[in-house]
Amino acid sequence: MPGRLAGLSALVTGGGSGLGRAVVDRYLAEGARVTVLERSEEKLHDVVAAHGDRVRGVHGDVTSGRDNETAVQAAVSAFGGLDTFVGNAGLWDFNRPLLDLPMAELESGFRELFDVNVKGYVVGARAAAGALADRGGSMIFTLSNAALYPGGGGVLYTASKHAGVGVVSQLAYELAPRVRVNAVAPGGMATDLRGPAALGLGGRAISDVLPAAEQLRRYSALDMSATAEDYVDPYVLLAARSESRTVTGTVFDASHVGTPRRPGADR
Repeated sequence: MPGRLAGLSALVTGGGSGLGRAVVDRYLAEGARVTVLERSEEKLHDVVAAHGDRVRGVHGDVTSGRDNETAVQAAVSAFGGLDTFVGNAGLWDFNRPLLDLPMAELESGFRELFDVNVKGYVVGARAAAGALADRGGSMIFTLSNAALYPGGGGVLYTASKHAGVGVVSQLAYELAPRVRVNAVAPGGMATDLRGPAALGLGGRAISDVLPAAEQLRRYSALDMSATAEDYVDPYVLLAARSESRTVTGTVFDASHVGTPRRPGADR
């Protein structure tokens, strides 16, 4: 049977690991062809080696408009056009509270994190908009439970994800009716997501600090320790024209956030 995304061309930023890689793998399994914009040459090589000519890899920086344009051109050249742009690459601030940030770190960390989490989405959208309009396509941005609730990050990360909600709302308005614009807001998961180098977090992954799987379950309303693969279904839904043709300007809350249970509590 053909997949739900058969024949579609997608571009995923930060598709070399974590949630981005899970989206790439699932899109390919659903019949799409995928272009990946990734700054890690090693991760990019792994994706291409795993999937062959169904994938095009572009080594670049999501904060660069030119690199985003190069990735869009690669998708159009290789697969005949672009149907879905997934803005996914991001940085996390490892829950650093405002008062724990010296002023110099606050300023430099803000610039670096917002460059990736907000500018990267905006310049990616600008690069992809024309090709998506040609095919009546869609944009999907990765947000976070921090875009909807407190406690998903520190002030820098949370502010950047709230900015992402504004990007979705405004672009859905500006790009209608030719391009649908939506987002997915996952909850916590142990991945290779890094932090700003300006805060000394460039070599640290979220998986280094998240609690063990059993402890993560305590923060889930569904009593589960989610993985990146658990969050990819909404990305398929929002990319599939026949399933979400009426949906734009929406943030899909997939975070399963709950109240921490008492140790040993059962439900």
